[in-house]
Amino acid sequence: MAEEYLYGITLEGLNSSEVWDPEHKNDDADGTNQHFGADQKLIIKMALLGPEAKPGELNVLQVEAMGLKGPIKTPIALLEMGKTAQIILDLSFPDPPVTFTLVKGSGPVHIVGHNLLGTHMEEFDDMDDEMEEENIDDDDDDKEPEDEEDDEDEPKKKNAKLTTAAKYKNQANKNKKK
Repeated sequence: MAEEYLYGITLEGLNSSEVWDPEHKNDDADGTNQHFGADQKLIIKMALLGPEAKPGELNVLQVEAMGLKGPIKTPIALLEMGKTAQIILDLSFPDPPVTFTLVKGSGPVHIVGHNLLGTHMEEFDDMDDEMEEENIDDDDDDKEPEDEEDDEDEPKKKNAKLTTAAKYKNQANKNKKK
C-alpha cells in the first residue's frame, strides 16, 4: 500500500530552482538510503502565486524531468497577479530527479502536490504472485459449475426434443390406423 505525503515548495527570485530527488535526500548518515527499493512518485496538483507577487508581472514556471526519450524542459504554468494567480495541474513524475525553475518573474510561486511512497519491490512481487494464484483459483471455480450446468442442460434438451418428436410420431401412427 502506498504512503502519501504532502509536497510543497516555494520558488522566489528569478532563476530560483528546487530539485525533487528523494533517492539522494533520504540517504542516512552512513550513506545508505532508507527507502531503497521503494517506488516514489511525485504528483503536482497546483501552482499559485504568493500574495507578495508583483501585480502585472508574468511568472513562468518550468519543469525539467525525464521523458521517454531523455530529459525534457517545458513550461508548466504562466502566472500573473491580477489575471491568473493560480492554476490547477495534474502532473505525475515517476522518475527522479525533477527540477522546478522560475524562469521569468520574481514570484513567489508555491507548488503543491503529493509524494507517493510505495512499498518495497519485494512486497509488490509477493502481492502479484498471491493475486495471480487467487485469480487462477477463482477462474477455475467459475468455470467448473458452468461446465457442469451445460452438461446437465444438454441431455434435458435432447430428451425434451425426443419426447416431443415421439408424441408427434404416436399421433401420426394413430391417424394412419384410422
